[in-house]
Amino acid sequence: MGVGAFVEPDVAAPSVTESLVTVESAPVAGPPKAPGADVATTVPIAVAPGALRRTLDGLSVPLLAFIAALGLFGVFIALTGRNPFAVYYQMYRGSFGTWFSFQNTLLRAAPLMLTALATALPLRLGLVGLGGEGAMVMGGLAAAATATGMHSSGPMSMKFGMMIAGALMGGLWIAFAGALRAYRGVNETISTLLLNYIAIALLNHIVEGPLRDPASLNKPSTLPIGDENMLGNLPGLDVHWGLAYGLVACALTWFLMNRTTFGFAARMVGGNVRAALLNGLPVGRLIVITTFIGGMCAGLAGSVEVAAIHGTANASLVTGYGYTGVLVAFIARGNPLAVIPVALILGGIGASGGLLQRLFDLPDATVNVLQGILFISILFSETFYGRGLSSLLRRVRRQRPLVEKVATVVA
Repeated sequence: MGVGAFVEPDVAAPSVTESLVTVESAPVAGPPKAPGADVATTVPIAVAPGALRRTLDGLSVPLLAFIAALGLFGVFIALTGRNPFAVYYQMYRGSFGTWFSFQNTLLRAAPLMLTALATALPLRLGLVGLGGEGAMVMGGLAAAATATGMHSSGPMSMKFGMMIAGALMGGLWIAFAGALRAYRGVNETISTLLLNYIAIALLNHIVEGPLRDPASLNKPSTLPIGDENMLGNLPGLDVHWGLAYGLVACALTWFLMNRTTFGFAARMVGGNVRAALLNGLPVGRLIVITTFIGGMCAGLAGSVEVAAIHGTANASLVTGYGYTGVLVAFIARGNPLAVIPVALILGGIGASGGLLQRLFDLPDATVNVLQGILFISILFSETFYGRGLSSLLRRVRRQRPLVEKVATVVA
């Protein structure tokens, strides 16, 4: 059975596990039942409780992990002799408290949305990729090299060429790790992590060698792309067009993974690879295509950094946005739409670092401590997934008849 043989349901798509359970537990034949009995027993169990459970699971665990991380970070701040509540208030002011700080947050959230998709999309197939940083670096390098080769072209052609080159380079970079996983069994976490180091080494070699601008003495860089070729700002905002690219990419990838047969097949691979193989799904091809799309998003982030921020490719491309994107993807649980608010929160945390340094004499890396604690909390919370609020609701639901009987006897 091919990929196109799957039929997307009209209601919210069930998880892969539930789909398999539904198929396996569907009665093949049996005695006739009274009219209306199927409706009364099937609809509430198959749709409403499942959707509620998934929603609670998706929200409760990351939210509790985030609160726990804030508590641990407060203890860390208290040990340094500062008031944690004052620090939290200034973090809010530095991220969302003023129009200037909010725009600074948007600037930091834009690349996080794109690099997070490099991890979020493979997560839907059960793959843990950490290659957003390397794909972003290679995308920025490809964009700068394209600008050098198209120096005689018009601004529109050059901008288009830079975006396409960066996206394709990032896609190929991560798809290489996906192909190693699909056809050679190489662990994708290790391969993508090593590819990050290779990408940074290639960047340093190329900007200090073949593509070095002779005028860049203290900081080796490629030739500047020119002010006329830089990306402009969104209307009414002091934020470049990279934010729009991030929002559109999140929306499109969500639609791809949740409203197409391709996305359904990818989620089935993530739920049970053996079942996907037994159903004839091209698992290897799905892995390569999904990692390619995720890498394209990270590569586009690198192109935007060159075309909107730096104007050239140099060591400043290694910003850590790719690693923070991994954290964004984990908190969002691989949901491309959930990536948007999570990127805004982490972008705001990063934007507040300078304010904390000035007001409390804290190192600028203090926000990195919070991100590290948050990352550990999220990883630890995975062990509680399925044992939180949804588990409590299931226990309450199972005991509801007993409670009703006791209430009847008491009455």
